[in-house]
Amino acid sequence: MKRLHHHAALTVALMAIGAARAPAEPPAAANPLDAVPEKMPFDVPYGAPVSLERAEAAIAAAVAEARKHDWKLNVAVVDSGGNLVAFQRMDGAQLASIQIAEHKARTAAAFRRETKVFETAIQQNASPYVMTLDGVIGSRGGIPLVHEGKLIGAIGCSGGTGSQDEVVCKAGAAALH
Repeated sequence: MKRLHHHAALTVALMAIGAARAPAEPPAAANPLDAVPEKMPFDVPYGAPVSLERAEAAIAAAVAEARKHDWKLNVAVVDSGGNLVAFQRMDGAQLASIQIAEHKARTAAAFRRETKVFETAIQQNASPYVMTLDGVIGSRGGIPLVHEGKLIGAIGCSGGTGSQDEVVCKAGAAALH
């Protein structure tokens, strides 16, 4: 009996030594959504709403870019509150894209970021919560309009592919710089 007790004690001691020498399991990968950034992302202050004159200038530049490529698009500009300021539907542009262009512009203004950010998050399944946010559209072609460091509105384009919509919107946004 003493011998059995001695063997049990020896087994427990050897297991403890083995456990102490065993490589530690790597820590579970941290969830990137749990990371706390030092600064607010997309922290662009809201400015005075874009004027009709500037909205029309952005649309004119966007339409000129679309015409260079023979793309028929809808172009919407909203103010910093997401209210429609100006809109143009090019001849032959897809009718269903009227509301989509407005939605892209409103999303870019409300969330102070390009709608491509949402598209990327959805495609990479990096931020599944994006699908739960009201007013989001996960498609390229919504660009914030920033003047002197302040968000004054946004431009949204629709009717082509996402990359075509984005090219045209960027041309419209660049016209205000």
